Amino acid sequence: MDHALLNLVAANVAFVGTHFALSHPLRAPIVRAIGDGGFQILYNLVAAATLGWVYLAFTATDGGAPLWGGFGDGVWIAASVLTFLGSVLFVGSVVRPNPALPTPMAVEQAAGEPQGALRVTRHPMMWGFALWALAHLIAAPTPRTLITMGAIGFLALVGAKMQDAKKRAQMGEAWANWEAQTSYAPRLSQVGAIGVVPWIGGALSWLAISYAHMSAGGIAAGAWRWLG
Repeated sequence: MDHALLNLVAANVAFVGTHFALSHPLRAPIVRAIGDGGFQILYNLVAAATLGWVYLAFTATDGGAPLWGGFGDGVWIAASVLTFLGSVLFVGSVVRPNPALPTPMAVEQAAGEPQGALRVTRHPMMWGFALWALAHLIAAPTPRTLITMGAIGFLALVGAKMQDAKKRAQMGEAWANWEAQTSYAPRLSQVGAIGVVPWIGGALSWLAISYAHMSAGGIAAGAWRWLG
């Protein structure tokens, strides 16, 4: 493995590792030491620094040839569908009260009936990231993409499981009742219940991000691959 790939691996390990460490074993002692506000500042600074390192390491690493398959339209259609659904889930995660996110209203929110994207999965934001990661893995299976998108997918899906465990310990019966009404894995049968706003917001953000992909990566993605 060359130096650039090693640097990329180190950056992704730092990004994922600090997220897990600060979200779980280190959170309580740091909050006791510097308060919740101080912790949020520290968390955001570490996240921004490590994500910046990932970006710089990724761009400094040669893309290389795909390790398998090709870039046929079938793969790009599948990747486009995945990123579109990921965008809809992400928007759906922020337009409805979500007890999985850090909030003092978590117990009250968990007592309500799941609405919108939360009827699909109790972790719509995490699954949104995971679907984006999967789309990149199938469309561009190069070493640098496998490392980076593999790390993001791992962080999203394992992080969601760890979030469940933490909430279960913090909220007890309230979270147990919420888990009984919701699902970790997406339930496709509930996609129709997501609501109009996430679909519209997800479509607009998908179009904007995939358009920016042409400037950032030089590769037309999403609908723009065919619209030009």
